[in-house]
Amino acid sequence: MVEINKLKIRFSESSDAKYLTKWLIDKDILRWFPMCNKFEVDDSVRIWMSYIKHKAVLTATYDNAICGNALIYLNSFKKIAHGALFAIIVDPNYRNKGIGSALLKELFKLAKDSLKLEMLYLEVYTGNPAVHIYERLGFKKYGVHKKFLKDLDGKYYDKILMQKFL
Repeated sequence: MVEINKLKIRFSESSDAKYLTKWLIDKDILRWFPMCNKFEVDDSVRIWMSYIKHKAVLTATYDNAICGNALIYLNSFKKIAHGALFAIIVDPNYRNKGIGSALLKELFKLAKDSLKLEMLYLEVYTGNPAVHIYERLGFKKYGVHKKFLKDLDGKYYDKILMQKFL
């Protein structure tokens, strides 16, 4: 576990994008996301960071080093604006230390208190070790999209759909 006084969570800034890019082009991280090359990663980072203007992106720092980022993809359609998809990345050097859980708990507070959301949902692929964290934090599986992701080597992964009411 981390020393709580060294962990800070703040709203993201545009300069944080370089960390997202660095993490996402790492093949061990990229395998859990639907992108497959630098062009797709750059496009995803651009979209991810566009939510800064809505104060829907958080950055975690530990001892002043950027170590994680989480995003709430806000819905613009009124009928579905009560819920939102989110994404999270924690630097591999900072995993299994409680940073991801702390970042998600702060994201839950932001979603409920500031953004007035009632539910968060996520998409995770079979085999992703983060499923256990999501379950521990109260997410429930509500569906599976079989063979949703086809990796470049031809291997298929199911997409697991999970949600949490805030």
